[in-house]
Amino acid sequence: MIEGILIGLNTALSLKNILMVMIGCFAGTIIGMLPGLGPMTAIALMIPITYGFEPSTGLILMAGVYYGAVFGGSTSSILINAPGVPGTVATSFDGYPMAQQGKAGKALAIAAYSSFAGGTIAAIFLLFAAPSLSKVSLAFRSPDYFGLMILGLTAVSAFSAKGHFLKAMMMVVLGLMLASVGQDTLSDIPRFVFNNMNLADGISFVLVVMATFAMSEALTIIFKGSDPTQAAKQISLSKLGSIKLDKEETKKMVTTIPRSSIIGFIIGVLPGAGSTIASFLAYGMERNFVKDEEKLKFGKGSVNGLSAPETANNAACSGSFVPLLTLGIPGSGTTAVMLGALLGFGIQPGPRLYQTNPEIFWSVIMSMYIGMVILLILNLPLIPYIARILAVPRAFLIPLILFFSVTGIYLMSFNNFDIYLMIGIAVFSTILRLYEFPMPPLILAFVLGGLMEENLRRSLLISDGSWSFLWDRPLTLCIMVSIAIIVGWQIYKSFFQKN
Repeated sequence: MIEGILIGLNTALSLKNILMVMIGCFAGTIIGMLPGLGPMTAIALMIPITYGFEPSTGLILMAGVYYGAVFGGSTSSILINAPGVPGTVATSFDGYPMAQQGKAGKALAIAAYSSFAGGTIAAIFLLFAAPSLSKVSLAFRSPDYFGLMILGLTAVSAFSAKGHFLKAMMMVVLGLMLASVGQDTLSDIPRFVFNNMNLADGISFVLVVMATFAMSEALTIIFKGSDPTQAAKQISLSKLGSIKLDKEETKKMVTTIPRSSIIGFIIGVLPGAGSTIASFLAYGMERNFVKDEEKLKFGKGSVNGLSAPETANNAACSGSFVPLLTLGIPGSGTTAVMLGALLGFGIQPGPRLYQTNPEIFWSVIMSMYIGMVILLILNLPLIPYIARILAVPRAFLIPLILFFSVTGIYLMSFNNFDIYLMIGIAVFSTILRLYEFPMPPLILAFVLGGLMEENLRRSLLISDGSWSFLWDRPLTLCIMVSIAIIVGWQIYKSFFQKN
């Protein structure tokens, strides 16, 4: 482990990678605080930039964008009660009331300290958990991986779709359909190309991500006719107040941060859970831990109520890297985007990444420490000024997103067909968004589609075409039982718990 840490430090502390962390954190903070945008949109916009980079540098940049977006999402939650990312919804419960009381600066400071502490503690957990799990995961076989991928897709559908499990599973099917376009890896026979040679190599991952998140996000704002930044135009810098915390507030944070970090990290490791569930769970559990008189303050500007979700959502971000790096299974839509980017670099995350590409494995972990320090330094002094970014007019925001999306795709392939295809997918995705179909399950299925097919075929070959591989191994059987429990519970909630 010591050797790995030194390798990671040597890679992460290079001038280029430190610069990438700074750029990623800054860009993520800005994009994360703009309502309607989030880490997936931010990373999608960064992917065309990373092509041509070394894999470790590209991943460090995207990781910086990821936790920078979650870090910055609290700003809009606190100031205008408009969460920049879903993981900061719980932050608004007590952050916005504090802002209304003239303590906006203090609320932003609490969020910054909590985010820093949660991310740092979780990065320490990751330092020890990831190598251990990597060794354990070497025992996994093709049937286990196939089962894990189905479990990941099912869990993401169950937890991220706000009760619309059927809609989420439909998006999973759509993602698997898109992943099957192009030449078959075994027979080299074109599939679903409709005599169009532009589809022979399949649909680009970057194209799908840019279309379903960046472009469709902009189009959704246009169709809804709303300006997500309108409320921020009324913010006065003089209303932010002091960012200094007293001893009592610091004491409350010190007791809240450790337990919320543990909760956040554990939830982050679980496929499909993510920072949103982590923040809500930490908020609810913290309310049970505090004294009765403190419980009454929840929802009215509680320090504990603000610190808990902010700590947990950043800890969950670090935790989500555990299944990504050790199993090659993304635990959320955001890490699915990062998995796709890694595959584009020619790197296969999984149990052997620890051995074959230690510089990538360890540099990502070590860059998290650097990123958290940069985010704290960036956010605290610049809080009054960064807050004004919320007032960026929609007339500038949307054209910029569309411009970067179209330009990024064209510069990758220099093919007009990709632009037309991206626009078509973006329009279709926008229609689905308006009917509340979730996008993360689609992206996750698209990324895992090829790997699922490969492991399924290998498993069928080993078992002579029999489906008995699903229950022959105890580990595979446990995974399939878990899937059945999740599906059964969702069906029960849908049909038997309706009021």
